[in-house]
Formats: sequence, structure tokens, C-alpha cells
Amino acid sequence: MTIDINCDMGEGMPNDADIIPYISSANIACGYHAGNETTMRSTIDLCLKQGVAIGAHPGFNDKENFGRKPVQLSADEMYQLVWKQLEIIQAICKEKHAKLHHVKLHGALYNMAAKDKSISKIAAQAVKDFDPELIFYGLSGSVMITEANALGLKTANEVFADRNYQRDGTLTPRTMANAMIEDTTTALAQVMQMVAAGSVRSADGNNLPIKADTICVHGDEPRAPELVKLINKGLRNSGYTIATV
Repeated sequence: MTIDINCDMGEGMPNDADIIPYISSANIACGYHAGNETTMRSTIDLCLKQGVAIGAHPGFNDKENFGRKPVQLSADEMYQLVWKQLEIIQAICKEKHAKLHHVKLHGALYNMAAKDKSISKIAAQAVKDFDPELIFYGLSGSVMITEANALGLKTANEVFADRNYQRDGTLTPRTMANAMIEDTTTALAQVMQMVAAGSVRSADGNNLPIKADTICVHGDEPRAPELVKLINKGLRNSGYTIATV
């Protein structure tokens, strides 16, 4: 009856301070797809004040497309992409006497890893080599989880409050009209089904089995503060404790 609520933060959005009281872990942009050392410092400060776990949120070095455009890299380039961003945020954590708790890939990098065993393995290996105590957040039931587990990393199966799912358990691409769940009541109902029933309804109407260790709310969505507050309250009212993995 314990569940983690995470949010992508430090991406230059205005709502981080409003969201953070209702989450238990934050995925902080490391300056590649969004943010910079100033936003990393301020977001880590928010986390420390609220007792929220600090996570790295590495993505493609492509601010123009917010890290949401696929980029083809060699295995070494992919490894270094993840490693270097961990170095950046870890240095700031040490400056702040804070502990890095987890890693969650961002955007197109996340979606590519969820479908590609080799990318998952490279990213997970970079995380393990950097710090084997870090928790690897990955799409629930995907190769991100199996590859990280195979390397001995602790993992968290991530589900999404504000995204629709495809029949194969992947997220509906943002290029499609129904990718996002904009109605907060619908999003809450999806969360409760995933957590309590262990299933999610796909876009074509099928109920898919799913494991929920951590629930993501996207901080760049306008209704994120309203949604995360609603989810936090709904879970607590149903007897769940909001806490890190």
C-alpha cells in the first residue's frame, strides 16, 4: 500500500514549486534537453526542503526539440550521453550535500529504450558503472526493466497518469491526437486502476496487465499541479502511503 509519485522537473516550467509538495521523487533535467546548472540547483533545493528524492533525468542534447526527437547514436555515444549528465547533476548534489536517488531517461531516449533492448542495456550499464546504488526508473514491463535487472540494478516500474497506452503496453506517441489525457478525473481513474487493479485500459479498449511502482505526472503540462494534487489525495484516501521506491 505504498506508491511513489514522480514528476519531471527543472525543465524551465513555472509550476515546479506548486507540484513538489505532492510528489515523493523528482526527475531533474540535466541541462541537455532542458534546464541548466541554475535550474538544477533551485530544483534540488526544493527537493531538500520537501523531503523529495532527487533523480537525474538525462535526455538527448537537443533543447530545440525538448529531447523529444529520436537521435541515432553509437553505443559509446549513447553511454557517454547518460554518463555525462549523471556527472553534471551529481556534482551539484555534492555541492548541496544531497544524495542522488534514481535515474529516469527523458523523452525520445526513454521511448527508444522502452522498445530497444540494446539501448536499454547501454543506458542501464552507464547508470550501474556510475553508481550501482541508483534506482533505474523504466516503463513498466518493458525491456528497460528487464535489462536493468539483468545488470543487478534496482528498478522501478513506471506508469503514467497523463498518457494513453497502446495495446503492446507502450505509450501512445505524442504525434497522435490522443497521446495525452487532459481530463484530470480520467487521469485519476487510470491511476487507481493501475495501482489497485494492476491493469490499464489501452487506447483500443483492451485491459492490459501492468505493475505500478511509481506514477509519473509530466511537469510541463499546464494542469500538472491540479492533477498531482488530485492523485495524491485520491491515493491517500484509498489507504496508500506516498513514498519513494
